[in-house]
Amino acid sequence: MSVTAPLGFRAAGVAAGIKQGGARDLAVVVNDGPSRAAAGVFTANRVKAAPVLWSQQVLAGGRVRAVVLNSGGANACTGPEGFQDTHATAEKAAGLLLDSAGEIAVCSTGLIGERLPMEELLNGVETAAGQLSRDGGLAAADAIRTTDTVSKISFRRGEGYMVGGMAKGAGMLAPALATMLCVITTDADLTSDELDAVLRGATATTFDRLDADGCMSTNDTVLLLASGASGVKPDLAEFEEKVTEVCADLARQLLVDAEGASKAIAIEVVGAASERDAVTVGRAVARSNLLKCAIHGEDPNWGRVLSAVGTTEAAFEPDRLNVAINGIWICRGGAVGDDRSKVDMRPRDVTITVDLSAGAASATVHTTDLTADYVHENSAYSS
Repeated sequence: MSVTAPLGFRAAGVAAGIKQGGARDLAVVVNDGPSRAAAGVFTANRVKAAPVLWSQQVLAGGRVRAVVLNSGGANACTGPEGFQDTHATAEKAAGLLLDSAGEIAVCSTGLIGERLPMEELLNGVETAAGQLSRDGGLAAADAIRTTDTVSKISFRRGEGYMVGGMAKGAGMLAPALATMLCVITTDADLTSDELDAVLRGATATTFDRLDADGCMSTNDTVLLLASGASGVKPDLAEFEEKVTEVCADLARQLLVDAEGASKAIAIEVVGAASERDAVTVGRAVARSNLLKCAIHGEDPNWGRVLSAVGTTEAAFEPDRLNVAINGIWICRGGAVGDDRSKVDMRPRDVTITVDLSAGAASATVHTTDLTADYVHENSAYSS
């Protein structure tokens, strides 16, 4: 159950020949309506890929008929020609759907700095358009993978409507969003403004708090499309809860499939003076390569946690900091706490709790350990 779980959506995933080896590499998701309301959030990187620039223009109109997504090439840093390639992709899909290119979003993922093979891509769009179906969600999710080892899909049922989603991403996981493409669909009947508010709220506490390696992508895109096919106008709070659950599920799948990772680390910051302070501290801890190496070696090195906390401007007193790893408070009052040998570091999931003792706010940031496999995969990515 993926993007085609809600009524009003069809999808397809095909091998267009963009990737070597014959794997699926192009997906199309179509909204058959009756509504075409849509919203999107995009990377905060100032260097934005051509499809991001195009899709931002499309989403400004609040309507999306279809999304074309390719893996095997990011179409980033490709100049005016790259933007023309994105435009041509949208025009091709629009012609096949007898619609307007101004309502076709485009997403790309892969190596930066290389033009896409447009003949193969456009032929793939035509092939995918001929295979669109309610059963095409899984193939579409497979087609957008790059270094992902598995497809990422999720869905939730609301009161008379559904929310479905697919995502890709396994490296460059850092705010804003992650190096990800994500399409979320619903058959609820909502306006583009309502979708925008819900999507921004959902991504702020899920994808935006995923920080595996501190590197921000040029292509991050999350789209929320509503067909209105159920005829249900849901309570917005309930709808945001369902969308957030789908985003959280997909974010978790991205985390556990992150390149080379052997540990999934949750950094819970509590006792903060503000949520902003909690997120700032969580990010600092998540980006400590020294700590990530320690966790990979199953060493509960709380000193590296405090060292990272101390680099921030968050409100705290050093002699009131407390740190627990997997429930054992091995640092109390900025000094040695319980016996660190009590910490069981064997599970894949590791929870680091940082108590700032400065207030009542909290936040959780998710990261992974730093492994030799991560270094190997990224040192050989373009060769």
